[in-house]
Amino acid sequence: MSGMRLLNVTAADLGKLRTLPVFVIAAVGTAVIGATMVAALAAYAAEQGTPVSSTDVTIQAIPFVQAGLILLGVLPVAHEHTGSQLSTTLAVVPRRGLLLAGKTLATLVAVALTAAATVGGSLVAAALTRHLVDAPVDDDGGGPWPVLGATTYLVLVGLLAHAVALLLRHLVPALVGTLSLVLIVSPLLAGLTEHARWLPDRAAMQLYDPADAVLTATTGALVMIAWIVLVGAPAAVLFVRCDP
Repeated sequence: MSGMRLLNVTAADLGKLRTLPVFVIAAVGTAVIGATMVAALAAYAAEQGTPVSSTDVTIQAIPFVQAGLILLGVLPVAHEHTGSQLSTTLAVVPRRGLLLAGKTLATLVAVALTAAATVGGSLVAAALTRHLVDAPVDDDGGGPWPVLGATTYLVLVGLLAHAVALLLRHLVPALVGTLSLVLIVSPLLAGLTEHARWLPDRAAMQLYDPADAVLTATTGALVMIAWIVLVGAPAAVLFVRCDP
């Protein structure tokens, strides 16, 4: 019975997200921007005569398209804390723990679908562009693992943003904080100290770009999950027990 209620809450939250224009625009926009960026990268590589695979150019776009997944991770929670929306939702689902679990699962589904569409669409865009411009042939030697790793990375980044939003509750602080971490703080620290590898995004990058001497794809993903739990657990406790 509890499982069915959780599924019902998750389905209701997914329906709510589908009717939220900014969420739909962000999801579609992320996939479109990713495909456009990858097509441009593939065309430029062909113009320079550089052999590059569809996987390679798709991977190059991941640090940029992650901004869209961060927005998608933040929006569901931020929307609930707008005006009296949370009070209205609690009137329908009074059990806060159940509400939080359903909202997190709904966010996970939405982020995973967007990540898969973004990476898949980017691969198709790269392949079509390389075919149209008669680009130099280069085998996708990495196989499916970098693609799967990139998709998983985007999902984890979206969940990290969700955890930050749950802690900060409002759109701007959560969005600016997470974007600043992955786009500014992390790259700067990576150039200053090797300990930057323990930052969430740096660790999870091993999923699609395993270049670190210490972390592997598995341990890097575990570090990212630990960050999500570290941020999300106290935020969940506050939401369930301490919110008015």
